[in-house]
Amino acid sequence: MPFESLSHSKWNCKYHLVFVPKYRKKKLYGEIRRYLGPVFHELAQQKGCKILEGDMVQDHVHMLLTIPPKYAVSEIVGHIKGKSAIAVARQFSGRKRGFNGERFWARGYAVSIVGFDEKGEF
Repeated sequence: MPFESLSHSKWNCKYHLVFVPKYRKKKLYGEIRRYLGPVFHELAQQKGCKILEGDMVQDHVHMLLTIPPKYAVSEIVGHIKGKSAIAVARQFSGRKRGFNGERFWARGYAVSIVGFDEKGEF
């Protein structure tokens, strides 16, 4: 079991995260899909998180990510969704300033904890 370290703790916190574009529109095809992968990795890295696995299907995103215990899951999800929406708006709508990307992701998300099984193993 590989544990990460903070100054006063050892941790291994993995979360399965799912979120969708607004109205579940099939916007994750083509250029946007290729663009979002590196953006998600960069945004996660900014907060000390790692995306272990990820998949963007036609109308939703799946991620398996590690989040340090000093951050709330909602804080990380808000950061990833908010900043990626701004990046998509700037890249694909032609507006470089004054646009906050509020219309790309739907509100909310689904999250589950990935952890020990009944035998005490991952």
